[in-house]
Amino acid sequence: MLISRYRLLDLLIDLPRQRVERDGMALDVAGLSFQLLAHLLAQGDRVVSFDALMSAVWAPAVVNEETVTQRIKLLRQALGDDGRNPRYVRSVRGRGYQLCAVPQALDEGRENRVVNHRAGRKTIALLLVVAILIGAVLILLRPTQSEKITSVAAPDIVSRAAYYAGIGQNDNNERAIDLYEKALASTPQNIDAQIGLSRAYSARVCLYNAGRDWIARAQALASAVLAEDAKNAKAWAALAYAQDCDGRIDAAIDGYEHAFALDPLDDPSRASAAYLYQEKGRLADALQTNLDMHGDASRVRFREVQIAHELELLGFPTVAEAHYRRIYQLNPDNIFSNIAWPRFLFVQGRFAEAQTALDQSLARNTERVDLHLLAAELALVRGDRASAVQAFGKASRLRPQSSLPATIAAIYAAQPPSSAWLKLRIDETRTALQTAQAWPADRLELVLLELAAGDKPAALAELDRAVAAGYSDKAYLQTSPLFHALAGDPGFVSLIDAIDHRVAGERQRVLAADWCPAEIKAAP
Repeated sequence: MLISRYRLLDLLIDLPRQRVERDGMALDVAGLSFQLLAHLLAQGDRVVSFDALMSAVWAPAVVNEETVTQRIKLLRQALGDDGRNPRYVRSVRGRGYQLCAVPQALDEGRENRVVNHRAGRKTIALLLVVAILIGAVLILLRPTQSEKITSVAAPDIVSRAAYYAGIGQNDNNERAIDLYEKALASTPQNIDAQIGLSRAYSARVCLYNAGRDWIARAQALASAVLAEDAKNAKAWAALAYAQDCDGRIDAAIDGYEHAFALDPLDDPSRASAAYLYQEKGRLADALQTNLDMHGDASRVRFREVQIAHELELLGFPTVAEAHYRRIYQLNPDNIFSNIAWPRFLFVQGRFAEAQTALDQSLARNTERVDLHLLAAELALVRGDRASAVQAFGKASRLRPQSSLPATIAAIYAAQPPSSAWLKLRIDETRTALQTAQAWPADRLELVLLELAAGDKPAALAELDRAVAAGYSDKAYLQTSPLFHALAGDPGFVSLIDAIDHRVAGERQRVLAADWCPAEIKAAP
């Protein structure tokens, strides 16, 4: 019998499902991290060299030992392992890596036989069978070194492109784009390639700081599929993602709702719609939608962070903190939790803790604009304007096509912007908000510009529009040094009260609902 499940100490690893559990809870081990773990399992507790790992996990891509070391670090973080006192994976100086314990092969959920290469012939035979199985799984996930992409049929190319796109890294997203484009060059009507390329183009902008012109291409690809098949759920999801990245919130909601109505198992679209409900102040709808998952909710990486934020906005900070903390500890490579946890600490006024968490997040990922914006705000809190200017500049350079980071960087630059520049920027920003389906939070940029221009009444008027449209994060407005000029103003106090009143209604809706989580009902 082929073995597809393993136990490594307190971990349960399911190869076909690419799932790692501890005490019944799924850990965020996916993509290259899962492949790496799978290959180590195939070797029992033998030392695996850098070359062997690069060949088995990364080929045909060319990487170096540092890439392997960084991926081991991410794997350890996902497993909750400590490289200084390893429990699951240890480094062997000058040689490579090995598992700290002999993995056990499980048969239908029961412990079968110990995979130990030093045991007798029966165990060796079992190890070979296991290695063949794992090799087969890895082959399905990636191309081999000997294959030439030009000789592979389009469906195979699309399958590999989808694999690379799902890893969640910039270089792999670019590999996916290259493969999708090759597939469409040979079969222009390949629907899966059109949809996949649309999503990868959108990811270039949303996740990896590329220019907004890619959004138009993403929308065109998804729209072309829908023109032929208006009931294609994946195409609706791709179109919604492009519109989401473009800041067209109402159109994105409509697209996501089409997607999960056509495919009830499309939980990522359901969670994406929930996020946009949250942004429009529909907090009860957001929480209910995020709780109403129809498939494996653990595979929606941003869902748990959204639930935590909804609980925070609804006025359950203790429950929210427990969620944020758990996600941050269990999913160290989750880009959403890496900003959400330090930001939560920041808006709670726990600045020292926020800085510690932010430093850890920056060590994990330095390419997130939000991390550098938060770093700048924390610097302003402690009176270090020079560091704030540097961090605002870093955020602006990471995403030069994004308006808000550039605006804040200009306002806080060593040389303040001229009144003419501010007037022009205000006019441009207001026009953009009038001609697009703006997010309520987008108006905060105008608030900052009006404050920089010295027009507090105009700033309050823009904030009033944001609150009326659903903006609900009063804690951020009260905590961020960017808005300290409004503190104590009667108009600002009135807007905070307006947020409180609306949120109280949303909170009551949640507490009265039959789907209200028990942890909320028990909260103070």
